[in-house]
Amino acid sequence: MYNKPPKKTDLYGKTSFHNNSRLLPLITNKLGLEYNGVQYINDITLTLEANKLTVIMGPNGAGKSLLLRLLHGLISPTKGEIRWNGTPMSNSIRRKQAMVFQRPVLLRRSVAANIDFVLKFKGRKERRDQILEDVGLLNFSHQSARALSVGEQQRLALARALATNPKVLFLDEPTASLDPASVFSIEQIVLRVRQSGTHVIFVTHDIGQAKRLADEVVFLDRGRLKEHTPSNTFFERPISPSAKSYLEGRIPL
Repeated sequence: MYNKPPKKTDLYGKTSFHNNSRLLPLITNKLGLEYNGVQYINDITLTLEANKLTVIMGPNGAGKSLLLRLLHGLISPTKGEIRWNGTPMSNSIRRKQAMVFQRPVLLRRSVAANIDFVLKFKGRKERRDQILEDVGLLNFSHQSARALSVGEQQRLALARALATNPKVLFLDEPTASLDPASVFSIEQIVLRVRQSGTHVIFVTHDIGQAKRLADEVVFLDRGRLKEHTPSNTFFERPISPSAKSYLEGRIPL
């Protein structure tokens, strides 16, 4: 007898059948990125399974943001390969993903119009309002997006990304320089997204944040993968000297 897959409820309260196995696992094989003779990403071989919150950490210049852009297909590797469930990067795969950057990128329109633009057609006011309510911005619908505070702008950027119902959500230090209240709000949204079945890949330099959010940690140093372990293992028993130094607040060796 055929058994229907279990129903899951997404961030907006809609019933959906998330199946991230169609996009994941993500596998990189000897991934490299070189510009002008400088190796920024060096031989990264990595497998990410579905339904986790993956945090990418490392010191400044470790290659965290570059790795994120490679995985999302914003830049192409100069060596190695990236496969999503056995398939090379393509436009159809990218359409199943979304990315939020450290600095919000918003349209010079109202808050509501920013979401309408992503939904691509009118007549979806109910869903748009639910999206804005989920990120605490419904009361700002008619306000200019550029007039929001930085934390509110980042929540709107996150809402725009989530309006596409991504199977994978990339977040590149989305809470950097935000006040504690804004950080808390965004972290709560991210945890709900994770619980809805979306795989989150989150770059942060904040050790406390990583402890609060991560299921697993990918640690980079000088463009190389040093550790990929469950979060508890990474924070309690790091293996590499560079990870130990990083967690102790020292300059990695």
